[in-house]
Amino acid sequence: MDNSFDVIIIGAGVTGCAIARELSRYDCSVLVIEKDEDVCCGTSKANSGLVHAGYDAKPGSLKAKMNIRGNELMTALCEELYIPFKRIGSLVVCTDEANRAGIEDLYARGITNEVPDMRILEADEVREIEPNISDDVVCALYAPTAGVICPFRLNIALGECAEQNGVEFMFDTKVTDIRRTANGWSVVTDKDTFITRAVVNAAGCHADELHNLVSDKKYHITARRGDYMLLDRSLDGFVKHIIFPQPTKMGKGILVTPTVHGNTLIGPTAVDTDDKDEAPVTADGLVKVQEGAAKNVKGLPIKQVITGFSGLRAHEDGGEFILEEAEGCPGFFDCVGIESPGLTGCPAVGEYMAEMISGKLSLKLKDTWNGICKDVVRPFELSSEDREKLIKENPEFGRIICRCETITEGEIIDSIRRPLGARSLDGVKRRTRAGMGRCQGGFCSPRVMEILSRELGLPLDEITKSGGDSKIVIGRTKDEG
Repeated sequence: MDNSFDVIIIGAGVTGCAIARELSRYDCSVLVIEKDEDVCCGTSKANSGLVHAGYDAKPGSLKAKMNIRGNELMTALCEELYIPFKRIGSLVVCTDEANRAGIEDLYARGITNEVPDMRILEADEVREIEPNISDDVVCALYAPTAGVICPFRLNIALGECAEQNGVEFMFDTKVTDIRRTANGWSVVTDKDTFITRAVVNAAGCHADELHNLVSDKKYHITARRGDYMLLDRSLDGFVKHIIFPQPTKMGKGILVTPTVHGNTLIGPTAVDTDDKDEAPVTADGLVKVQEGAAKNVKGLPIKQVITGFSGLRAHEDGGEFILEEAEGCPGFFDCVGIESPGLTGCPAVGEYMAEMISGKLSLKLKDTWNGICKDVVRPFELSSEDREKLIKENPEFGRIICRCETITEGEIIDSIRRPLGARSLDGVKRRTRAGMGRCQGGFCSPRVMEILSRELGLPLDEITKSGGDSKIVIGRTKDEG
């Protein structure tokens, strides 16, 4: 690999990959450096999977602008990247007449932000479309442009599309220093040193640390942990919309929503933490998730919970997206404080930052660019005739590995052999959903490990859950003989 690039992006989350995809339209060399083993390993791997309508952000803020523009771009983007996306609409529920003014304020803010087709529904209208809503409901703000998406597939597809258009990726590589040079920047990592004309800081919870290496104007990010609970797909239809409580200064509160795959998701909490890398699920957090969800939805069948998980949000002290060339640091571009609605806004952030960077570097668009990136082949999303043809040509697509999610060996092989292919159990899981069902990988994980071992040419005891030291097999109970 050449050590000199026009642009180096630090961070392969949804923001970094969105910027990489947009920059891949231009005639320039781009490298994405990621400290973890795959794309979508940090903040982007554990969130609510929502496309927000845009009524919540402060009018005129970058959060509001990126939210509205990102929402507008999402349908076409998902069609290009073969990502499931459903505009199911959201409800912000008021359960106390004394708080009705807060719903009216949100509606007014949404009008200022130019969110289309919002309405305030009265209690009987809310019950009609959501029978399991709390009996205490007074009214709700309805925003039909909100939707649900698979955050993993979005992040992965953005990265794959960037790669197919010439962007290079380096994983398991940590940036340790950034230094000014005569013509740009030197990016020092634990593997090598790279020279670049421009740096894009998209490092999530660590973005303040990288910014503070180069700029006299300092930022501070607080990692905010959120706990979630995921319910079985047998509850598909228990709620039909994204159901929010009225928001607080800590966030949008404990939501209840269908996922794009038919599960029911509840959460998140909002707990500030000093650890920017680990977000362990806590018993107290899960209790708060249940209690918060029960305030707006009745009869929630908690016995159908199949897993709990948690994630981190990168909250900058100012509470705003920072998308700019850092003060006094020409060629160093910050994407700092990208918390909710960061997933929604990522297409707009990519567009916005690529325009800024291309202008700075006088980049020209390529003559040809391919924005289409097909997903893993999914036989059970095909017609019976096409599925039979596929299995006849590739018998692996007829062998079920994950029974809960009906995932075949062919899909797992495809996920490993693809550009930026899976290298771990979690990598396969995020690309195929193998292990995301009711048994949470209890039956399929050993078989997936065998496929990874075979495809990667690694011994079984080198296969990891999520890269690094997360090995699953630590030894043999007896020697082979």
